[in-house]
Amino acid sequence: MALSLRDPMAMERANLLNMAKLSIKGLIESALSFGRTLDSDYPPLQQFFVVMEHCLKHGLRVKKSFLGYNKSLWGPLEMVEKLCPEAGEIAASVRDLPGLKTPLGRARAWLRLALMQKRLADYLRLLITRKDLLSDFYENSAVMVEEEGAVIVGLLVGLNVIDANLCVKGEDLDTQVSHPPPPPPTHTHFTAILDQKNYVEELNRQLNSSVHGLQGRVDNLEKSNSKLIEELAIAKNNIIKLQEENHQLRNENTIILMKAQQQLEVTQVDVDVELDTYKKSRQGLDEMYNEARKQLREECQLRQDVENELVVQVSMKQEMDLAMKLLEKDIHEKQDTLIGLRHQLDEVKAINVEMYSKMQTSDDGMKQKNDMITRLEEKTNQITATMKQLEQRLQEVDRDRWTAEDGTRKFKQDFVNKADSLQKQIAQREKQRLQLETDLKIEKEWQQTLQNNLERERDIVAQLSAEAQQINGLKKEFHRLQDENCQLTGICDEQEHALEELGCKLSEYFRLSYNQIFQGGQIWLKDKDANICKLCEKEFSISRRKHHCRNCGEIFCNACSDNELPLPASPKPVRVCDTCHALLLQRCSSNAT
Repeated sequence: MALSLRDPMAMERANLLNMAKLSIKGLIESALSFGRTLDSDYPPLQQFFVVMEHCLKHGLRVKKSFLGYNKSLWGPLEMVEKLCPEAGEIAASVRDLPGLKTPLGRARAWLRLALMQKRLADYLRLLITRKDLLSDFYENSAVMVEEEGAVIVGLLVGLNVIDANLCVKGEDLDTQVSHPPPPPPTHTHFTAILDQKNYVEELNRQLNSSVHGLQGRVDNLEKSNSKLIEELAIAKNNIIKLQEENHQLRNENTIILMKAQQQLEVTQVDVDVELDTYKKSRQGLDEMYNEARKQLREECQLRQDVENELVVQVSMKQEMDLAMKLLEKDIHEKQDTLIGLRHQLDEVKAINVEMYSKMQTSDDGMKQKNDMITRLEEKTNQITATMKQLEQRLQEVDRDRWTAEDGTRKFKQDFVNKADSLQKQIAQREKQRLQLETDLKIEKEWQQTLQNNLERERDIVAQLSAEAQQINGLKKEFHRLQDENCQLTGICDEQEHALEELGCKLSEYFRLSYNQIFQGGQIWLKDKDANICKLCEKEFSISRRKHHCRNCGEIFCNACSDNELPLPASPKPVRVCDTCHALLLQRCSSNAT
């Protein structure tokens, strides 16, 4: 009592969990004993829906509206449609129902449709995993938010074994179970007391239904016990009759054994025929074994050829690697040559720069000479101006002028000669430059051809690798053929073992005869008179052996005579055909009745 006063919500969750356990357990047990589809009037199912409604209402937040305070279950259940698109069909069906006017009625219809769909546990599991969405509808201490909600959802998984057919249209789900509107949030303690009272009443009702269910199960067990006692008495009588029939069959067996000894000679003939057949099949198997050995020798020769070809391919690959190394060395040498040519080109450019600088210096000298000529002309003008005064010095000045003109002429001639020589040198350097450029182009083309050759060599290497992969595939194929050869030898050994077992079984046939059992003295059919199976009409071969039915004496294949039954002539189960097997079983069942 002190615990409930301290934490009433925890006590309410515990009570709801216990009620849910009892309700779900009672519903599953009663539905399994009921043995057919449940309908809306089934009392345990109605109690289950009431308990689920209480569990979903626990801790539900109160929403204030114009008509007062209201707790609506339809809000959180409607959110399942967003979490699981498959629930949209149920939500749409609930909204389309014409008789539902309140959110509570829609929630009750949703629960019934989810139960019929066997997805109630899945939908509620998706809902309780989203705590952020539940916080808008439930308080923090509600059942659906705490661990008790997960336990209840786990219990609901057991309801998937129940088939329910609930008619939601015709029921008045809005007023089916009425609850007074809750008081304002200030009277929470009084509301908790009323909920506990309702829980206790529901628990008592559930316990009464459980007692009635257990009483019905006790009555059913008593009826089944009486039926089992009657069946036990009938079984004892049947055992006594079977013992008497067994005694009679043993007497008949002794008589048939005496008659069977007279048929040993006929059996000896059949055994000889079987031995001849065994020898022929052994000869065929020897031929198959020789062919297999021949194929093995051919495969060994093929493997040797493949290995020799692989050695040749490896040597070719080594030669290709050596050629690649030589090509790389030649490429490096060509690159060194190109580097030397580039250095020479740089030196030619430097010489051209020096010649250009010398040409500039010669131009400067020409300018200086021109300046001197202009000065001399000025002096000449001065001399002509003072000619009258300097007639005596005229001849000297003329000589000096002529000598200066001769020097200038000589200097001009020397300068022209030097300029021509420089132009010739420049032309030679230009020719050398063009020659170097042509050599460079030739080297580039040669390098391009080398690259093309290198790519071709790489393609050849790729082809060789592909051929090596093909050789590996041939090796795998050879290993697979070896495995098949081993399998064939195993099959041959198994067939030899089967023939040995057949010879062992033939040795037992000297002591038995089965020709006159239920046939009135009919003898076995000889092997040479039958080439096909009597039932399936398939031709006999080395793999499809001939087998005699120990009841009718006809010859069948293994598939049509793969049955064993004890016959009056032999208490040990022996081979019989399908027709005789069905006939003997029918006789045994008619004798037993």
